[in-house]
Amino acid sequence: MNTIIDLFERSVEKFGDNTFLWEKKTSNFEPITYNQTKEQVYRLAAGLMQMRIRQGDKIALLSEGRNDWIISELGILYAGAVNVPLSIKLEESNDLIFRLKHSETKYIIVSGKQLKKIKTIISSLPLIRKIIILDPQEKYAYNEVFFGDVLAAGDKFLETNKEDLIERCRSVQDNDMANISYTSGTTADPKGIMLSHRNYTANVEQAMSLITITPEDSNLIIIPLDHCFGHVAGFYSFMAFGANVATIQTGKTPIESLKNIPLNINEFKPTVIMSVPALAKSFRKNIENSVRKKGKTMEKLFNHALKTAYAYNKEGYNKGGASQLLNKCLLGIYDKLIFSKVRLAMGGKLKFFIGGGALLDIELQRFFYAIGIPMFQGYGLSEATPVISSNSLKKHKLGSSGVLVSNLELKILDSEGNELPTGVKGEIVIKGENVMLGYWKNPEATQKTIIDGWLYTGDMGYMDKDGFLYVSGRFKSLLISSDGEKYSPEGIEEGICDKSKFIEQMMLYNNQEPYTVAFIVPDKEQLKRYVKETKPDADWDSHEAKELALYKIQDIINQYKTGGIYAGEYPDRWLPTAIAVLPEAFTEQNQLLNSSLKMVRSKIEAHYKDRLEYLYKPEGKNIVNPLNLESL
Repeated sequence: MNTIIDLFERSVEKFGDNTFLWEKKTSNFEPITYNQTKEQVYRLAAGLMQMRIRQGDKIALLSEGRNDWIISELGILYAGAVNVPLSIKLEESNDLIFRLKHSETKYIIVSGKQLKKIKTIISSLPLIRKIIILDPQEKYAYNEVFFGDVLAAGDKFLETNKEDLIERCRSVQDNDMANISYTSGTTADPKGIMLSHRNYTANVEQAMSLITITPEDSNLIIIPLDHCFGHVAGFYSFMAFGANVATIQTGKTPIESLKNIPLNINEFKPTVIMSVPALAKSFRKNIENSVRKKGKTMEKLFNHALKTAYAYNKEGYNKGGASQLLNKCLLGIYDKLIFSKVRLAMGGKLKFFIGGGALLDIELQRFFYAIGIPMFQGYGLSEATPVISSNSLKKHKLGSSGVLVSNLELKILDSEGNELPTGVKGEIVIKGENVMLGYWKNPEATQKTIIDGWLYTGDMGYMDKDGFLYVSGRFKSLLISSDGEKYSPEGIEEGICDKSKFIEQMMLYNNQEPYTVAFIVPDKEQLKRYVKETKPDADWDSHEAKELALYKIQDIINQYKTGGIYAGEYPDRWLPTAIAVLPEAFTEQNQLLNSSLKMVRSKIEAHYKDRLEYLYKPEGKNIVNPLNLESL
């Protein structure tokens, strides 16, 4: 059998005295071993059985990342139940109510910080029998119980009924559901992805064909634990090899938790981090700001060091060569003087990042490769549990999404279902043990997505002659011109944002219109700095200053058009003819980003419907227009 229970039991048997989990509650990270974790898992599973939880019952888990999250998931699975992991970023009652009702959840394990969300909606959840609260409370409602009391009840159960727990564990089968993992909800009804025990253990085996983990390795989990990327790449893969994992210290507010990330990296000194492009960009910005504070000379030196590294490294797999001997020597000096100090600021032990969640621009990959902490692009989706391919230290090609994991079949199909040759773009379709069981209570969507065992990802891409996968965006987010031609916009959006410090976010739009338009979120601080350097006497609030800033944004876009320095990187027809400069960023709070930090295009279009219409009017084509001036 290959259940998650088997995976954990084997690891405990082999690595029992190794540290498994770390958590910082006060001033230091405190460790617990595999053996100690197993003891807690048994106590919780027994406590759940004492509460009459049956095999197949759904138990929701709503909490920040912490040891108790991982222990809770394992305890739920040992009790033969199904975990319904929920994102702490879900703020709207309707989002939580839908998931809890749709999944038929009967019990909820919740942290003290998230409890208020459940209390607000509990009257709308008649199926809920008990709420288990991870943190002690002054008072408990009739249907609430403290996590510690469940563990204590588990102790009593184990005294006389331990064999019942063992029997329950052994009755769990490979293809039994482990999770119902909900999609981000970019549509009205998010889908519940059914992931089995074997989906997870198979994907751990597959991922390990690309990346080597040793018992000495450690991972600081930054990504959300509710997502299957957090499961497989966050802790199950590390569990399989006796390595250890830590979670980010929870702050009093989400912003405080974000600020804890660089602090915890420095304190915990992980060897590996899993990240998403938005966090990688934040790391890069922090590094560049730190360099800038050291003065113009250091900034110039750092930029020259990057330029040298880019020239030497190329796309990674083809770095060096006879013509690069001078750059190799220079790079050795720059690494000792500059890059080594940057690495120290990030703990000093990081070997690499793995990036997922969205397309990672090659410019960002080159940056981290240059400083000696490669950030390798991977590709996956929740329906595939999620890892499909990745670059790694063993084999990498910057700009690609890496090579396929082992024991996975992949083909590229056109819109008619015909298989396409190497180098030709089409829909990515896969087959393997990591493919989900289907969508919970949604057979129609399942039948459209899984056909004869093949998972139709809805993503576009191609394989190159060296076996590297290139992913180029979603079918659903395609730009469509007035003559019906289609184009995936993500590459343009990511590429322009990553090359320009003046543009934070960008979304292209064309739905059978005469030309493509763009929503742009500018970096106002960088624009203010530019205006100050260009016209020192211009006040930011003046028309002159804002006009100068808008022309700068227009100039950045023009650089990619015919005659510009980046001409030819992207087809002219898909570059924006008109630009709306927006007054606020796309965030999770305004629901214009989903929990994976991807743009929710339909919501952005709906939110800025009037601006979209304005862009197709003559006055909207001039970047210096009243709406853009007001946004700055």
